[in-house]
Amino acid sequence: MKQSINDALQGDWPFRSARLPIFYGWVILFLSTLGFLMSVPGQTMGMAVFADAFIDVTGLSRTQLSTTYLIGTLGSAFLLTRAGRWYDYLGARTMLVASSLLLGLMVLFLSIVDLIAGGIANLLGFSLALVSFPLMALGYFGVRFAGQGVLTNASRNILLVWFERRRGLVSGVRGVFVSLGFSIAPLVIAWLMDSAGWRGALFWMAAIVGLGFALIALLLARNHPSSSGLLADGQHADEARTNSDDTPSLTVAQARRDIVFWIYALSLSIHALFGTAVVFHIVAIFDAAGRSRAEAFAYFIPQAVVSVTTNLIGSTLADHMRLKPLLLVMLAAFICGAWGLVHLTETWGFWLLVTGFGFGGGLWGVLSNLVFIRHYGALHLGEISGLNTSLTVTASAIGPVFFSLALDYFGTFNAAAYACIAGLLGLLLVAAMVKQPRDRKPGL
Repeated sequence: MKQSINDALQGDWPFRSARLPIFYGWVILFLSTLGFLMSVPGQTMGMAVFADAFIDVTGLSRTQLSTTYLIGTLGSAFLLTRAGRWYDYLGARTMLVASSLLLGLMVLFLSIVDLIAGGIANLLGFSLALVSFPLMALGYFGVRFAGQGVLTNASRNILLVWFERRRGLVSGVRGVFVSLGFSIAPLVIAWLMDSAGWRGALFWMAAIVGLGFALIALLLARNHPSSSGLLADGQHADEARTNSDDTPSLTVAQARRDIVFWIYALSLSIHALFGTAVVFHIVAIFDAAGRSRAEAFAYFIPQAVVSVTTNLIGSTLADHMRLKPLLLVMLAAFICGAWGLVHLTETWGFWLLVTGFGFGGGLWGVLSNLVFIRHYGALHLGEISGLNTSLTVTASAIGPVFFSLALDYFGTFNAAAYACIAGLLGLLLVAAMVKQPRDRKPGL
């Protein structure tokens, strides 16, 4: 029985996908996009909306709650490489369903965390805050691991094996909808909270992700075109022989020994550190520059427009060019954006921040989607991309604390920004000098 269930999950159950009038890869594109959007409860923008509610009911201060978020995020990062290994072994469908169920369960746990903490505190005679602290850390660990980590990685990787020639294009199309969805997600969650309260909003999110999307993934996901008797891009056999992606697959151990892996991983991670810190402290950063709260939130709209446009154009170009030039431009754009941040008191500084981080963020999306399968093949993609995700998640957890410490010790966020500029300049220099023998134009 166990084997038959596993065979069904690995195969073309519950219907023959080849019988659809369209190439099934387009269904996978829809599923991949939806999977990213369903990860919102595990993303910072999804949990940040509930911060004040958690503070009110758990007895924790804002600093204590932030610390539980840091602990949960770092804890999840340590397991993401192993989760990538599970992806390679179990397949995308199993991991999509499992991570959705786990994310829904952990969101449900957070919806009653105050009730659990209150019951334990009364039983043992402890203070509410003392009990709430580890429970919130556990809840944050669960949503970050299942949502930002496993569900996001599985949603990204399942699409990459269904397309080869148009891999960049479909990643860019997905990026447009994901960026739009992420930008409006806090508004939708706030509306849910107004309608059903913070606990009711979490109930709805748990049901939508843990039951709704898990069922959709169970029915629609297919691990690989070959499991459906299909070929990537909907090609015929003679086309596949001509256009096949013959990138040799490397193990995660081999990737770890490759300096190119670390150049890309650190380049992606430093943006996660810098970008998360700016978002987390956006009001305080703008206030220090003499700018209003309204101006701080107004930053996100033009930045998102630049980012989405760049992502779509860059993804399309990536189907016809090497990735190294995109890496160099991304790092240069982040340096410009960081320079704009330290000169935020000037009008040109604001727009340099918008364009630099928007342009760099768009290319960040291109590279995070494509670089590891292009360089290291698909066989161990889950584990290799899991290692990269563990690094970016760790960096995103460190960023806000790093900027806070800069403010505490130097009286300005600019000290942290200058440190990031130095790191970006170093990465740009190394990236320009190091050859990338596996960086080839698609089809060559």
